[in-house]
Amino acid sequence: MTPEQIENAVSAQMPQAVEELKRLVAIPSVAFPGHPEEPVRAAAAMVEELLRGAGLPEVRQIPVEGSFPAVYGESPAPDGAPTVLLYAHYDVQPAGDPALWRTPPFEPTLIDGELYGRGAADDKSGVLTHILALRSFQGAFPVGIKVVVEGQEEYAGERLEAYVEKNPDLFRADAIVVADTGNPSVGDAAVTTSLRGLAAFTVEVRSLSESVHSGSFGGPAPDALAALIRMLASLHDEHGDIRVPGLPRGVFLGEGPSDEEFRAVAGVLDGVALTGSGSLADRLWASYAITITGLDVPTVKGAINAVQSVARARVTVRVPPAGDPGVAAKDVVEHLRQAAPWGVRVEVTDQVLGSGYLADTGGRARAALNRAMERAFGKAPRDIGAGGSIPLVATLIRQFPAAEILLYGAEDDGAAIHAPNERLVVDELQRAATAEALFLLDYGTL
Repeated sequence: MTPEQIENAVSAQMPQAVEELKRLVAIPSVAFPGHPEEPVRAAAAMVEELLRGAGLPEVRQIPVEGSFPAVYGESPAPDGAPTVLLYAHYDVQPAGDPALWRTPPFEPTLIDGELYGRGAADDKSGVLTHILALRSFQGAFPVGIKVVVEGQEEYAGERLEAYVEKNPDLFRADAIVVADTGNPSVGDAAVTTSLRGLAAFTVEVRSLSESVHSGSFGGPAPDALAALIRMLASLHDEHGDIRVPGLPRGVFLGEGPSDEEFRAVAGVLDGVALTGSGSLADRLWASYAITITGLDVPTVKGAINAVQSVARARVTVRVPPAGDPGVAAKDVVEHLRQAAPWGVRVEVTDQVLGSGYLADTGGRARAALNRAMERAFGKAPRDIGAGGSIPLVATLIRQFPAAEILLYGAEDDGAAIHAPNERLVVDELQRAATAEALFLLDYGTL
């Protein structure tokens, strides 16, 4: 095939692909505990259907212990051609408060070329990026193809990773494409060369055998919620820099967003300052960050006048590529224990760890991707970091140190992933899929 034929093939598929993405987004495949399992398995079945229709001779679901199945597809390499592993995930974040969504989170809605719905970008766009690219070749792939679409990336920690370690030959490849990142802005071609790792845990504070009346006992009775607030507040100084010993600020050797760009994309309110010090690239991609992502406390609505006996928080630590998530979690937990007032009891549970990643950018596959993205986007891609984590990447690096790992995708910083009103720009999906197909063609003919 020629590059022109690739471009035409992807373009012709777009109406069908948008309808398929709508079907996939409509499935609430939230793989978090407490959510129904049936939709997650329905999403796996649809991904299996899509891969079968993309021309792969072998497609199956593979069981992952303690998790949902991954969907796997394979086509052998032509003689002398390299093999490429394509990765995405079909599970999604919970929708959160439906009142914060302008359209229902699992009723995908197309508005002015943007598809709204939970998972439209993260990462069901990655699934359709692979499907569009593969279909363009009508089964005659220029390289060997392996595809793995995971079913519990958003929550489970390192479960598929354990399967990869036990079954390395199933995933062995010369290049690995991870379609679970994106560009700083729509059309601004970029390849993610740095990922922060992740350490997350739940901290519980107990001070009383049960909550008691605040009028009768308030004052001397230790309030678990107040204790937890003091502990969490101790994690940062007045500027927003981390106070935990052992978590230094790092440096990212590349260009990050301006303050104005970041404020606009993040929706920072007028008059509210950005937190921390150092460049934005340093803070976003090369340094530790600690976020309180959830609290189990009484709600304001219906609150009673009581001194609280127990309070819980979910703490997430983003870890720079060279950092150790386990050590970071230990350091933060120790800091919280030291900050706990009044002798309250502190328990830490439900810890999840994921390693970071730093790419080598000088290989044959990256050169092919650069050419493909320049043609698809009209500009050569630049290197960026990502503050998020993809636990599987570190495992793939350990298992296949000679493989090149390429991270890009159809998302952008305005896609509101993990937030209300997540959306995908349809034209960005077409550009990402075109780039992937052109990459496969180029990489197979070098």
